[in-house]
Amino acid sequence: MSEGRVIVGLSGGVDSSVAALLLKERGYDVVGVFMKNWEEKDENGVCTATADHDDAMRVADSIGIPCYTINFTQEYMDRVFSYFLDEYRKMRTPNPDILCNTEIKFKAFLEFALGMDADWLATGHYARLDRGGERLRLLRAADAGKDQTYFLAGLKEEQLSRVLFPIGGIDKKEVRRIAAKAGLATAAKKDSTGVCFIGERNFKQFLMGFLPASPGDTVDLTGRVIGRHDGLMYYTIGQRRGLGIGGKDFGTGESWYVVGKDLKGNRLIVQQGEHEELFSTSLTCDSVSFVTKPPRMERFRCTAKFRYRQPDQGVTVTLRDGGCTIDFDEPQRAITKGQWAVLYDGEECIGGGEIDGITPLKPLPEIFNI
Repeated sequence: MSEGRVIVGLSGGVDSSVAALLLKERGYDVVGVFMKNWEEKDENGVCTATADHDDAMRVADSIGIPCYTINFTQEYMDRVFSYFLDEYRKMRTPNPDILCNTEIKFKAFLEFALGMDADWLATGHYARLDRGGERLRLLRAADAGKDQTYFLAGLKEEQLSRVLFPIGGIDKKEVRRIAAKAGLATAAKKDSTGVCFIGERNFKQFLMGFLPASPGDTVDLTGRVIGRHDGLMYYTIGQRRGLGIGGKDFGTGESWYVVGKDLKGNRLIVQQGEHEELFSTSLTCDSVSFVTKPPRMERFRCTAKFRYRQPDQGVTVTLRDGGCTIDFDEPQRAITKGQWAVLYDGEECIGGGEIDGITPLKPLPEIFNI
């Protein structure tokens, strides 16, 4: 007897391939769907999504399930990429992967799946869902090194109630072993890295293709000019590589780091070494989202991550006017506006929000217009 009809998002990678296989073995009526979110051709005129599409079709054929293609490129452009560019115009550093999950995979794609009379939508995300209590809980994956709850923190219980994460309870090595044993074409395929529409290309060069450059001076904390930058939007707080000032014969000899942006003066502010100017004591989110209901207390303790793969940090959260203030137990390095602060209660991811304000451990000199 079938466990219900499930539409699996087949990306052409090993994780979604094994997710589909496991669901088929568990008795679900499985249908694969390849989502096309980005249209671009390489230097040979070949669509860069073609290889992934072909792999998804080969996997579906091997498993014995139908697989279709759906084009969400317009939705992606309207809901994700336009926002991505707007944030960079504001000199912020957005996280489009989180927005892709909230707006495309678990909104537009979920609506499509339910419209096809599916009972469930499944993906190859490394995360777990606990449906055993009074409310649904979004839990970290069994493989801590692959856990992707950071990117799912903007989702709501209503969305997740119709979602399955078949590989959330197993580690990556086991996923590849299952794929190899089943003879799936993606068993040894390399994991994709970076933002989905950029991939492994040079990020600055990609961004320059959409946003005009406005070069200016790179200066140290005294305002001394030590180099030139290509445009403030191309750099992020804490960045060390690609500053074009390595090998200077002055200073301490330590690496240079971006510590701020003087927007009015179009100056990139750097310092040698990781000192107090690179650290913060708290942040604010103008809007905070919780997977289920917000905590009953306006002020509570939990842990947080401010970037993917960062170890949990102890924090105190104070809710206010739909947003929050997050005070750190220990000063945090390179907190960046536009990124997400994601909150955890033990194994449970309870939500998060986009970072809008930062309290520096040591403010930059008043000669800068921050």
